[in-house]
Amino acid sequence: MRFGTRLLSWMIGLLAALFAVVVVSAAIGPVALDLPTVAKATLNAIGVPAGLGVGLGESAILGVTIPSPTVDVSYAYPFAFDVPGTAETIVRQVRLPRIALGAVVGFALASAGAVMQGFFRNPMADPSIIGVSSGAALGAVATIAFPVAMPLGLQTAAFVGALVAAFVVYTIATENGRTPVATLLLAGVAVQTFLGAVISYTLLQSGESLDRAVFWLMGHLNNSTWAEVEVTLPLALVTFLGLLTYSQDLNVLMLGEEDAQTVGIPVERTKRILLALSSIVTAAAVAVAGVIGFVGLIVPHVMRLLVGPDHRILLPTSALAGATFLVATDTVARSGPAELPVGIVTAALGAPFFLYLLRRREVHEL
Repeated sequence: MRFGTRLLSWMIGLLAALFAVVVVSAAIGPVALDLPTVAKATLNAIGVPAGLGVGLGESAILGVTIPSPTVDVSYAYPFAFDVPGTAETIVRQVRLPRIALGAVVGFALASAGAVMQGFFRNPMADPSIIGVSSGAALGAVATIAFPVAMPLGLQTAAFVGALVAAFVVYTIATENGRTPVATLLLAGVAVQTFLGAVISYTLLQSGESLDRAVFWLMGHLNNSTWAEVEVTLPLALVTFLGLLTYSQDLNVLMLGEEDAQTVGIPVERTKRILLALSSIVTAAAVAVAGVIGFVGLIVPHVMRLLVGPDHRILLPTSALAGATFLVATDTVARSGPAELPVGIVTAALGAPFFLYLLRRREVHEL
């Protein structure tokens, strides 16, 4: 099958799967809604961006004050499905913001994970391997524990902390303009360990804020808003397009840096760009949702088995599969007797999968 046809087939299938999961997720909640009604309300939301022609409030995210939509379901627009006003309000205002943010976060983490696995030539790599998640966690926990001393705001502090941690890891691993992959990996482990100790100490000093800090560290999509989606989605898409631009270079890098240099790829420059873009997209996801583990590990690895190692196909399919996976796991997390942070569900699925990868790798090396 030709490259273009193969990619298009996978993208259509994954988009259909994502829409199906979104509709099922939006139908589940304290107020039960039937699937046809939810599908129509979801299509209405997709067809007309939330907030156009409706009332606007203001919300702050990552230090930027932006409009936050409040939907007037009586607003008439072309080609709208006829949906009862109560159902439209529940779907568009209450459930879709959380679902949309989950899709964006899953999209970001899975695309970064696909790049990291190719970059390190290791199926057990994930976006947190260069310290991004630990840096974000420290920024968030410090803000929760010491709000007066850390006036940036939780999400801004998490975003900045993630990028600073990635920069520190890169700086430590770089010598004479070269960044060996093995050194980068070891530097990432060392920095993560150190930041973990600082986070633990900060938690001990957090007092009454301990519960809130621990909840954030678990990773969650509670109280998601359209404002968070409107800031995170463009950043995720721009960085994803940047990563996609370098997908063919990443294919060559997987063969070895010497081979890549031979065919004219500026290896160190390409590595810097890939690391920077992966750090930014991961930082954006962690800043709004906390530390959600294993999405960037499970999804790219499974998609690599299904579509192969070509990052021109692997990267976009992993991103869509990641969006679907996180929406599905968050639906599971909020469907039980007590709502769980989605990070618990992804960890419960990811840890056994990680052990499977370890075992599989050991068997292959025998």
